[in-house]
Amino acid sequence: MHYVDAKSILTANSGMHGMNIYRGCTHGCIYCDSRSVCYRFTHKFEDIEVKRNAPELLEHELRSKRRVCMIGTGAMSDPYMHCEKELMLTRRCAEIILKYGFGFAVQTKSDMILRDIDLLDEINRGAKCVVQMTLTTYDNELCRIVEPNVCNTGRRIEVLHLMRERGIPTVVWLTPLLPFINDTGENLAALLKECADAGVMGIVAFGMGLTLREGDREYFYNALDVHFPGLKERYIRTYGDAYELPSPNSARLMRMFNDFCAEHGIMYTPQSCFAYMNTLPEKHEQISLF
Repeated sequence: MHYVDAKSILTANSGMHGMNIYRGCTHGCIYCDSRSVCYRFTHKFEDIEVKRNAPELLEHELRSKRRVCMIGTGAMSDPYMHCEKELMLTRRCAEIILKYGFGFAVQTKSDMILRDIDLLDEINRGAKCVVQMTLTTYDNELCRIVEPNVCNTGRRIEVLHLMRERGIPTVVWLTPLLPFINDTGENLAALLKECADAGVMGIVAFGMGLTLREGDREYFYNALDVHFPGLKERYIRTYGDAYELPSPNSARLMRMFNDFCAEHGIMYTPQSCFAYMNTLPEKHEQISLF
């Protein structure tokens, strides 16, 4: 872990302003796209870069905005990775979001988010808070292989239920489903049932499969050699160096996904999910800070 002083913290994206307090991650997910060379890491991915002045930068930027909006985090690096337990930068930023009346959309795989549930509840009652949880693998033993250093799927489902009890809306990222590993109808059906039982507002799925780029691909293939001997060669035969690796079961799984979500009243197009997460309630959005 090392510290930097960032020059800015917010980036604008489709109505939402995003922030990444950390760069890198210690969760060890074998498929993580953020390892890709295109993101130009100049340090080891597990050597977390900490933007130690993130709260001060965020307060300065929110104080100067004339209209409130949603603030998002977690797109590139999980805001509740291990170092957050001591540093509490995500919590401090959430306190500032609450102070200035902005909304908050936070994406994680970690149950550490429960530490801040009272704060997230306050944000949601005053503006809007959406908690996004990634689910990929219903089987907890398989989850420990593909997402080794973070809480398992069963615990993440408990988090979804606890958020629902507080009235905090949730969205699930159902990605990736890894070809020949967890891209089965049984896995998908089990995850979808849990989503419905937890009352999630939406599920984000960009097809059924995964993407691989330089940097990410090598790490993923090394993990396959360790945990699934011989599977790397099957990937290479099937996909070569392709960026998009759709599951052979993709069409059937997408029909299952679309039909289930439509039947249970769950948002399931990326456009509808992002529109929901990026937008404050109309009345609140019109409030000026001045």
